[in-house]
Amino acid sequence: MELNPEEDENNNDKDQKSDGSPRSRWKEIGMKCLETAGITFSTLAMLALAGWGYQEWYHMSTVKKIEDAFKIGDPSFVLSAQTKRTGETEGWVDRQGQELLNDVIAGKLVGRYYLLIGEKGTGKTSMLLEAMRLTQGANCTVIDAHADPEIFRIRLGKALNFQFFEDYIGALFSLRGPRDTTALLDIERAMNKLEEVAFSIKKKTHKPLVLIINNFHLIRDDDEGQHLIELLQQKAEALSATGLVTIIFNSDDYWVYERLKKLGTRLDVVTIRDLSRKESVSVLQRARRQNFNETLSLEDANHIYNLVGGRPQHLTAVAAQKDVITTCHKLIDRERTWFLNQCGLLGMEMDDDVMESGKFSTSAMLLMRALVEMDRRRQKETGKTHLDCNDHQLPQVPLWIARKIMTRPDYIQVYDNLNIFTIDSNSFVRADSVPMMQAFHEIADMPGFDELLAETQQRVSDIESLGRTRELVAKDLVLNGTYKIDMKTEKGSALVSLLQQEEEDDDDDFIEQTNELKITEELKSWWWSKRNAKFKSHKHDEHESKEQYDK
Repeated sequence: MELNPEEDENNNDKDQKSDGSPRSRWKEIGMKCLETAGITFSTLAMLALAGWGYQEWYHMSTVKKIEDAFKIGDPSFVLSAQTKRTGETEGWVDRQGQELLNDVIAGKLVGRYYLLIGEKGTGKTSMLLEAMRLTQGANCTVIDAHADPEIFRIRLGKALNFQFFEDYIGALFSLRGPRDTTALLDIERAMNKLEEVAFSIKKKTHKPLVLIINNFHLIRDDDEGQHLIELLQQKAEALSATGLVTIIFNSDDYWVYERLKKLGTRLDVVTIRDLSRKESVSVLQRARRQNFNETLSLEDANHIYNLVGGRPQHLTAVAAQKDVITTCHKLIDRERTWFLNQCGLLGMEMDDDVMESGKFSTSAMLLMRALVEMDRRRQKETGKTHLDCNDHQLPQVPLWIARKIMTRPDYIQVYDNLNIFTIDSNSFVRADSVPMMQAFHEIADMPGFDELLAETQQRVSDIESLGRTRELVAKDLVLNGTYKIDMKTEKGSALVSLLQQEEEDDDDDFIEQTNELKITEELKSWWWSKRNAKFKSHKHDEHESKEQYDK
């Protein structure tokens, strides 16, 4: 259809008027602005929705991961269960405190947190794993403490299955993540997440979660370590008060108890001790049947207990060897060597640069001698026959008296860390173990021990005196020369002659001291025979006493 020329011209005029009018231009600009605003708004809405969705998903994923860490099959429990043999748990000795730990791990006891304390090798960790075995590790996890807070942070994250927001990618959605900071703040974040998870789990199971911190004594006793202990204790107090989480601290050293006692209101202390004579004999006989399929006589089992006591660590090591008596003697020799290596006396020849070492050794020997004298008096009053029929009772003194004996208050913590002396929860100090007490007796019986201790004490006193004394030294520039010293008194002057000192033969003294202190194989044999004599010489007396008792 063709248009008339007049109509075509009219249409062109209308288009030119509409295109060139200000109203049309503003309308066009407005439409473009609305279009741009719509695109921008939709983009921001999609970004916000995606960011919100990621935030919610990440939060749910974090909570789900922590919940999975407390399900049946904790890695620590699975690893220990794989190392145990099937029949090893049969005939397990019912330890004192095992029933309490079973109830705590099972979630039956709520509102407290616990400090498990005892010497190294008493079986604290084994008791915890045994309690976890009954629940198959449900609602429980274990971590090992470390001196470095950064490593402790990593281990805590692994135990809780918590990444400390290191896998957070909210920056893609313009979401700011947690700022990087110290290990203590990361531990605080992990404990806050644990509290959130514990709240949801308790609503389902009505039981608290259990967090076991093993080797708690490895945390350093410095400012950074004190802050970490304070943080963990505050969380333990708060979480136990609400019944959400029960925290168990497992420690070998006493100083941890001193730190926790300051702020502890819900703290319960569980002390783990050595096995009794009856329990030790049962463990030894069962272990020999499992290892060598042989029956250990009651006499030999009692002999082993007399030598090494009822420490599970020592009993396990002895029962695993073919010659049990020789292994006992080697164990005592190893404890004696350890003590002498750490606290050996140097005598009058001690160099003045190692005075601190002399003080450290002298303090240990003074406390050791006091314990030996107490044990000698007890043996004399009680009698050997009575001692051979009862449990070991190591001599002990209160902590404040031990510090008075040592004349130093600070060394006892180092001795406890070195497993030389130990301090229980009642603040009593004694030898760390029965083999260590046997070593104490042998060192105190060494010829010249008292003289060597006195010489070392005198040398330490002399060195301290030298540090407080100012000396004037006059050198003899001419052989047999003399110096005239004027004294400011009415007596006048004094004449001082310098005499040449005779040289001593250092080689002879060194050989003599070496011969006195050298531990030879013959001396070891003599010690072994002496230990055996303590057991055999009173068998006849014990037999007679039993016959009289039967009559």
